[in-house]
Amino acid sequence: MYRNALSEAGLQERVEAVRDKEGYTEYKNLPQIYVNAVVSVEDHRFYRHHGIDLIAIARAVTNDIRAGKLVEGGSTITQQLAKNLYFDQDKDIARKAAEVFMAFDLEKNYTKEEIFELYVNCIYFGDGYYSVGDASAGYFKKTPDEMSEYESTLLAGVPNAPSKYAPSKNQALAEKRQMKVLRRMEECGYFSAEEAETVAEQMVAFQ
Repeated sequence: MYRNALSEAGLQERVEAVRDKEGYTEYKNLPQIYVNAVVSVEDHRFYRHHGIDLIAIARAVTNDIRAGKLVEGGSTITQQLAKNLYFDQDKDIARKAAEVFMAFDLEKNYTKEEIFELYVNCIYFGDGYYSVGDASAGYFKKTPDEMSEYESTLLAGVPNAPSKYAPSKNQALAEKRQMKVLRRMEECGYFSAEEAETVAEQMVAFQ
């Protein structure tokens, strides 16, 4: 499956197709707080692994066995990018294996900043927005570099379940997810308790 995917379109070809999208946002134009928020909630060992996170996979397998069904994935940002570039959403073992091989290719050929940049330019944010630039413009009428701390942390939580957490769908649920993002940022050392509280106060002010 991995080889077949590459034979249909090379990795560089798929990457350039994403970069050619209208409204593509470069890493340097992303607020650092947004980057930190996404890493905290999606893949907090992103800068330390080489495509897959064995600790996260082991935890996911354990939780899936306990639940008797697939409840947790354990995919890294790199794996999610590989999936979005090449594969569908089916939780098939062969597809997951192909995704791992593709993740290794991405890590070998692109920097962490490039991988993150590509990731946020091809994930779904709800309401028909398939990039951070489109989502920022659609939800906040801003470019990504103009997003506030409140907006950055709110948007970071949306891709987990866009149909639930899109702020246009349910502001209360979006902010409940945002609180989880803030807690994860504090746990990962990106925020102090006081800084997290400051953003939480912005949430109240926004309402």
